[in-house]
Amino acid sequence: MALRDLGPTLSPFNAFQIITGTETLPLRMERHTSNALAVAEFLDAHPAVSWVSHSGLPGSRYHALQQKYLPKGAGAVFTFGVHGGFEAGVQVVEGVNILSHLANIGDTRSLILHPASTTHRQLTEEQQIAAGAGPDVVRLSIGIETVTDIIADLQQVLDRLPHAETARS
Repeated sequence: MALRDLGPTLSPFNAFQIITGTETLPLRMERHTSNALAVAEFLDAHPAVSWVSHSGLPGSRYHALQQKYLPKGAGAVFTFGVHGGFEAGVQVVEGVNILSHLANIGDTRSLILHPASTTHRQLTEEQQIAAGAGPDVVRLSIGIETVTDIIADLQQVLDRLPHAETARS
């Protein structure tokens, strides 16, 4: 009677998808966070990158808090800045092959975005900077692909930037 009065239930396949997603979430999150930290470490050492905002890095001002409250990892979404500003940020997003240029986050695939030319485009540069989306900012949502593939994709585009030889300021 409840089925007739309240409507249909999930299809068996949809129920299977939901339960499988729930059961595998810890494994996927482990991969997301470990991949993100490895990518952040790579970016932190690359000469074309001016800064990396990932609390899993020992140099982050939030590292102690991350260790205290998120001992299994800092998550998979973070930002970094590239030498060369707006143009370099656009070049990074347009030059990758594996990472997808999408504004959403939390996908199993790695995603990349240059907020100043997309989601925050309507703001002035001062407003973008105040929002943490300045001209040099690139946002990543790291997925569960093989981390060496993600890093190789970022490296091939970062190595082509005109400021790749510039020392970190």
